[in-house]
Amino acid sequence: MPLPRTYEGCNYLRQRLILATLSGCPVKIKNIRVHDDTPGLQDFEASFIRLLDKLTNGSHIEVNETGTTLRYSPGLISGGTVTHDCSLERGIGYFLEAIICLAPFAKASFNVTLNGITNGGNDASVDIVLKAMLPLLKHFMITEKLDIKVVHRGAPPSGGGRVIFTCPIVRHLRAASLLAPGKVKRIRGLSYALRMSPAMANRVVDGARSVLDKFLKDVYIFTDHHKGASSGKSPGFGLSLVAETTENVLYSSEGSSNPPGTGAISVPEDLGAAVARELVETIWQGGCVDSRSQSFVLLMMALSPQDASQVCLGSLTPYTIEFLRHMRDFLQVVFKIEPWEVYNMRKSGDATPMSMAEATAAAEKDSAALYVLSCKGIGYTNLSKMIR
Repeated sequence: MPLPRTYEGCNYLRQRLILATLSGCPVKIKNIRVHDDTPGLQDFEASFIRLLDKLTNGSHIEVNETGTTLRYSPGLISGGTVTHDCSLERGIGYFLEAIICLAPFAKASFNVTLNGITNGGNDASVDIVLKAMLPLLKHFMITEKLDIKVVHRGAPPSGGGRVIFTCPIVRHLRAASLLAPGKVKRIRGLSYALRMSPAMANRVVDGARSVLDKFLKDVYIFTDHHKGASSGKSPGFGLSLVAETTENVLYSSEGSSNPPGTGAISVPEDLGAAVARELVETIWQGGCVDSRSQSFVLLMMALSPQDASQVCLGSLTPYTIEFLRHMRDFLQVVFKIEPWEVYNMRKSGDATPMSMAEATAAAEKDSAALYVLSCKGIGYTNLSKMIR
């Protein structure tokens, strides 16, 4: 067994555990919140580790008495039918974003039921994961039977939501090249209201359209009002928006009301307008993947066959930058990063050392600069998948 990779602190815990599971490399994480008033793993992190244990076979997890040191030796990704109650400290999206990275490489197709908060908080909602993240998998694999079904919605703080995630398994991925963002052709959205008047959802739509109608006419936002058991245990409302371009590139944004008793009272029209402005900002940043899905696409590229994969991205988020470092540690994959202008110069044959240096310096000063990331995949193969 290889020596465990050692890290310190609680940051990027999901990254380290997911990459450890895929690579089969054990990991040790120490000094987890040693200086906090509540040291050690938090409830949502422990909940994620329990979910990972359910989805794998043969994993060995060891946590010391204070919870400040975690040792994880990964097993095989077994998949199958699993039910898990997610911690109410984080949304279901926190758990979904991680297990989507593992699902294609399981022994059996995933059929995972997650209970908890579907919308609200700082995590991606299940609607954004379904409409903006899952479609990215079609570039790397066949996506038949890939779906997220929202059975019940749940808002913070009490949750009460339930989703069912299903995903097929593959033997290996395929290389992809995502270099053409295209022009935005339509915007779709979903406004929901839980345990309150349906008029709240309509007011959110009015606020969003007051901004979006100035840019595009093909805007349609559905309203989703739940009552009874399907509305969860807490009141709330929110909005998720997805813009689609002529090249099938997706940009997303979302927002939700403050939970009862926390912060200022949310005004539906203001919330809708804020989410719409956030979407416009995301579109302005450009790229073929929005900031929320950058690390996911880069992971799929690294796991693809031993062929070149490329993607055009906007400004890299701190989460993505750290993910690149972790992929170098666990998968030994290093990405080539160059500004969009330099890439075009090199492809057209007009590149000179001086022109490339000038373009690179200009990109460093431009907050909306585009970058092309390319790598050669490691040819990751799902050895657990039975050949029929």
